[in-house]
Amino acid sequence: MDLLNTLVDKGLRRELPTREEALAVLATSDDDVLDVVAAAGKVRRHWFGRRVKLNYLVNLKSGLCPEDCSYCSQRLGSTAGILKYSWLKPDEASKAAAAGLAGGAKRVCLVASGRGPSDRDVDRVSDTIKAIKDQNENVEVCACLGLLSDGQAERLRAAGADAYNHNLNTSEGTYGEITTTHTYADRVDTVQKAHAAGLSACSGLIAGMGESDEDLVDVVYALRELDPDSVPVNFLIPFEGTPLAKEWNLTPQRCLRILAMVRFVCPDVEVRIAGGREVHLRTLQPLALHLANSIFLGDYLTSEGQAGKADLDMIADAGFEVENAGEVTLPEHRVPSGGGCGSHAEAGCGSQQGGGVCGSASAAPAEVPAAVSEASSDARTDLVSVRRRGAGTDLAPNA
Repeated sequence: MDLLNTLVDKGLRRELPTREEALAVLATSDDDVLDVVAAAGKVRRHWFGRRVKLNYLVNLKSGLCPEDCSYCSQRLGSTAGILKYSWLKPDEASKAAAAGLAGGAKRVCLVASGRGPSDRDVDRVSDTIKAIKDQNENVEVCACLGLLSDGQAERLRAAGADAYNHNLNTSEGTYGEITTTHTYADRVDTVQKAHAAGLSACSGLIAGMGESDEDLVDVVYALRELDPDSVPVNFLIPFEGTPLAKEWNLTPQRCLRILAMVRFVCPDVEVRIAGGREVHLRTLQPLALHLANSIFLGDYLTSEGQAGKADLDMIADAGFEVENAGEVTLPEHRVPSGGGCGSHAEAGCGSQQGGGVCGSASAAPAEVPAAVSEASSDARTDLVSVRRRGAGTDLAPNA
């Protein structure tokens, strides 16, 4: 297929595909999905070999968010039966992180629901970063705390944070249909603040919210322009009790095409499979490793993932290897803190509603977007499992 040969050549040169080429990837048929995976896999292996970076989420503060992000189980007005608790103490968070690190995670993502941190919250997270790094000197720590005010990114950097995650989630043109309590521009501003402070920027998207192919291409091109070091790709987890509970728009094949498109547009960036992979990729998860070079280990913020051991077995069985702490994730030309999609990072904590922060002020819950429809017969509600273990509970975490 001439399209795929062209995209491989461009990916090896870090050359931006045309929008038409990116849209064509999403429009390929299910019959061609293995060809698409094979082509994007060449780009992935060129820049990242067969290494898979493991990341581990710690939900520092769950639920009770004043934002109205329609996809989020922690949103204002959500009736999803998730865990709700206030800030974990530094030693509690460090203990939770240790479980993921013992399972092979290289990065710990510290997430807290809310519009954004107060100065006191930044102090709390700074203490938590110190507690984690005192026990694990080489661990990467990414913070995901919502919208940042002036000076907060610098304080997190001084406290030892390596990265900051804040996802764009969807295209600028449709953002107002998903969230009304903050703007797309607010999110862009926070990613730019992280960059300016010397933090590795992590920003990604959520697929499956009723968006068009054009919306997906728009947000991925916007991410390339923002130049994060890592791009988390989330697949909507339609939690009951949220406005998008009936949005079941994804098939395993479509998820693979989306990941392939992201890889072609952002060839040398850490592409992370984030929330929803178990729900939507299902038994095709191993194929996705040929596209993404990073995943979350174990559970997400408010949803449970497959067993940590199953993740490790999947990686080994697919012929990949876990990236160790001594290895540099990004290609040499992007180190130490180069650009992002196609020039110089997690996708960080972007694990959306099954994990993911909201991000701005309180207001009435958003109306359900017009694209929402009745749940299809393909809805796999049986795979949506609320987290009941790990941080905020007395039960052992899944790592």
